[in-house]
Amino acid sequence: MSTQPLKICDTSLRDAHQSLLATRMRTDDMLPIAATIDNAGYASVEMWGGATFDTAMRFLNENPWVRVRKLKELMPRTPFMMLLRAQNVVGYKHYPDDVLERFVYCAKAAGIDIFRIFDALNDIRNMKAAIRFVKAAGGQAQGSFSYTISPVHSIRDFVELALQLKDLGVDSIGIKDMAGMVSPYVAYELVSELKSRVGLPVQFHTHSTSGMATASVIKASEAGVDIVDTAISSLAGMTSQPAVEPVVASLRGTLRDTGLDLSVLAQISDYFAEIRKKYQSFEAGIRRVDVRVLQYQVPGGMLSNLMSQLRQQGAADRYEEVLAEVPRVREDLGFPPLVTPSSQIVGTQATLNVVFGQRYKVVPEEVKQYVRGYYGKPPAPINPEVQHLIIGDEEPITCRPADLLEPGMAKAKAEIGALAHNEEDVLSYAMFPQVARRFLDWRAHGYDEQMIRVAAIAAKVALEAEFQQYQPAQVSDNSMSTWEQAWQPSLRWTGLSLS
Repeated sequence: MSTQPLKICDTSLRDAHQSLLATRMRTDDMLPIAATIDNAGYASVEMWGGATFDTAMRFLNENPWVRVRKLKELMPRTPFMMLLRAQNVVGYKHYPDDVLERFVYCAKAAGIDIFRIFDALNDIRNMKAAIRFVKAAGGQAQGSFSYTISPVHSIRDFVELALQLKDLGVDSIGIKDMAGMVSPYVAYELVSELKSRVGLPVQFHTHSTSGMATASVIKASEAGVDIVDTAISSLAGMTSQPAVEPVVASLRGTLRDTGLDLSVLAQISDYFAEIRKKYQSFEAGIRRVDVRVLQYQVPGGMLSNLMSQLRQQGAADRYEEVLAEVPRVREDLGFPPLVTPSSQIVGTQATLNVVFGQRYKVVPEEVKQYVRGYYGKPPAPINPEVQHLIIGDEEPITCRPADLLEPGMAKAKAEIGALAHNEEDVLSYAMFPQVARRFLDWRAHGYDEQMIRVAAIAAKVALEAEFQQYQPAQVSDNSMSTWEQAWQPSLRWTGLSLS
């Protein structure tokens, strides 16, 4: 009989489909199974934040705030968790404090109970305001750190960071292993140290990219971890979380027995196995364990993004060169953990270094802003020579980046005007002006799903007719696939595919 059951957080409604299906799962495909998930006995469900917010508006023509309320109506028993990128909120840059504060209050009112707060650089200055606002709004604040491996990161460093988060008043500590690099015995040691020295509940989040996730979860449970993140088996594995069913089965009859019913989990898995078929065109395409995540410390989702960038540059054959360049750029930039947005910053610069044949010959504005300090303080000093190549004699800022930002809510409200029906709409616009304006304008004109589908079908017929004009000699075996991919972005905002 279990005396200390391991608690389970289910990620199927957020990180699982973000990792495997490009975050394209629609709310309507979540609702039919919501009540069953609510009765499964999960300690919490991570169902919002991360990329789900802008993706809902950008590609699905859905209001992200409505998703929370609809699911909450069907899932009143299970606490909802969201991933909050600290001062980045749910975006890819820092936002003013008033935007962050109002976002937290509106998210809590919509139905979010637990806020998993992290900063890409583990810069605690960027997390303070988010923690304060969550506590003031009555939510649970989980202070999380992004786990990574480098000469300047150690278990001792992560424990010290957790102690600082405890001093800020967080309710729990989150281990965010976004690339699946925590090995089983490191998981045991890290959790043991956190439990003995910090004294707060600990939650372990990992990914299956390296193949170690389930073993790491089991060892973490032996060390006393309070809660672990898993996904239902039909949305688990590869770049997603480990499957819940093997964890439940492995711990049955032990002191950490989860108490979850495998027959209920089987119902949920069967449902998502069918739903997943609808999103085949968005599959990540990674079909096996990829140990390069350990060699290059590149998260699985970043691997596919790198290949996409190289294809666009006509340099797909240089994939291995870019992979080898990523850790060099990461070292130059002070060993940032590779998580949004630092993973995009490092990956893009590595790609440009290889494609142009000269390191830092071309430098994106985001990399320049990173070096200037506008994303926060890197874990280690930036290579001085590289810094000079990128920003010359400019002096990086040393303050909290958000201290330099003017308040944003009043300006956003004035700019979006009557298209905003409430404060939630203003927040959507404040964080994603172009995407939110298009969505809110679409909503104002009352287009419905049927009209979107008719337009997509008409476009497909017209484009297929145009494609047929090509002579057979001009068309290779994979031309249709390439052609469809080229046109797909213009239709993806409808949530549909050409196939």
